[in-house]
Amino acid sequence: MSDAPYTPPRWPEVAQFLAQRRSTPAQLLRNPAPEGMVLEEILRAAIRVPDHGKLAPWRIVVHGGESRADLAALTRELGHGAGRAAEKVEKSATAFETSPLVISVLSTPQPSETIPLLEQQLSAGAVCLEMMHAAMAQGFGANWLSGWMAFDPEFLSRAYGICAPHCVAGFIHLGTPSAKAPERPRPELADIVTYRD
Repeated sequence: MSDAPYTPPRWPEVAQFLAQRRSTPAQLLRNPAPEGMVLEEILRAAIRVPDHGKLAPWRIVVHGGESRADLAALTRELGHGAGRAAEKVEKSATAFETSPLVISVLSTPQPSETIPLLEQQLSAGAVCLEMMHAAMAQGFGANWLSGWMAFDPEFLSRAYGICAPHCVAGFIHLGTPSAKAPERPRPELADIVTYRD
């Protein structure tokens, strides 16, 4: 038996990836999308997130072609019915139709006297981000979208059979990038970080 102290592994490739991470706009995603065992690996990685109390306060819905068309139709029906801006409704609906794969991460907080609602919702958000990272690690592009549909009571009821406080934490659009994901401005650390002794 060794008495050597534990030395945690270093992952320089992961550090490099995180330093350069960027989302691929949904309109730049093409087939193929992850499927089969690769998709399962992505989903398994996505749920390795902080989850205080082991409540698993999230559910995952993988939308195939017909299901994505249903989301698009529901978006148009409810969006136009509510008088939302036509161009924004169409943009959201088209993203459902044209993305090779859409995975909905539902925030489904569980009753708890010790785990706050916000903490459970943040765990669902972590699933979204980990899913993107796992897909990118497999060579795919990913984009995390939401929009009014994620919180609309009728959309949530008809698409997923849920109601508040349950909602869609994110619609994760996956596929093969047709172009390099564009960079965007990031805040300067000096503007957002405070060091305290």
